[in-house]
Amino acid sequence: MEIWIVRHADPDYEHDSITKKGEREAKLLAERLIKTEFDAVYCSPMGRAKKTASYYLEKSGKEAIILPWLHEFKGTVKWKGETTQCWDRVPDYWTRFNEYYSYDNWLDVELMKNGNVKDYYYEVINGTDALLEKHGYVHNERLFRAERPNAEKILLFCHFGVESVILSQIFKISPMILWHNFVALPTSVTRLATAEREQGKAIFTCIQYGDLSHLYAGGEEPSFQARFCERFTDNTRH
Repeated sequence: MEIWIVRHADPDYEHDSITKKGEREAKLLAERLIKTEFDAVYCSPMGRAKKTASYYLEKSGKEAIILPWLHEFKGTVKWKGETTQCWDRVPDYWTRFNEYYSYDNWLDVELMKNGNVKDYYYEVINGTDALLEKHGYVHNERLFRAERPNAEKILLFCHFGVESVILSQIFKISPMILWHNFVALPTSVTRLATAEREQGKAIFTCIQYGDLSHLYAGGEEPSFQARFCERFTDNTRH
C-alpha cells in the first residue's frame, strides 16, 4: 500500500485559497498525479486544500472524501500572553527540552498543557489510525497488522502542520521534530509505502519526502512558504 500526502499550493491565507502562483503549481501537480491511479482520494475541508485538489479532480473525474481532521492542525497554546499555534516555536526554546524529542513525552511540556493541543493531536492520530485500518492496516504499537495486505494507493490533500502529525503517528516520533527540522513546501508530495518483511507485520517507509519534481519539470520555482531565513540578516521570514 502507498500513501501520497500532498500539501496545498502556494497559499492565500487571507481568503483561505491559493495565489496565482499556487494555481500554476496546482496545475503542474495535477499533470503529475494524473499519471497514477489512486484507489481513494481524501481532502482537508479548508479552501486552499480543496482548491489545490480541484485541478486533479477535474482531470481525473474522481471525487475527494472530505475528512475534517485533515484540517490544518488546530492546536494552540498561550505564549507570552497570546494564543498562538503550538507548532511554531523558536529553536532556542524548544531544543532545550528532551521531552519535545519524545513521542511519549512531548505533550508533557508545560507549554503544551496550557491549550487544546492534546485534544486536537488525538483527533488527528485517531483519524490517521482509522483511515489506515479502513485500508487494511491496523496499528499495533510500533507495527501495523496487515489484516488486508494490498497494493492500494491513497491520496491526501492537506497541510504541512497536520501532515507532520500524521507522520508522527505512523512513525511513532514526536511531531516537534517534523514541524521544525523538516519542510514540506507547497504542492510537495510525500510518499509512504508498506514493508511487510514478515507475514502480517508491516511498517510504513518513506520513499519520498517533500518532492517537487513536477515544479522543476514545469519551470516553476518552489514557494518559500514554511521556510525561514537561512541567515538572521536575510530579509526573509524570521
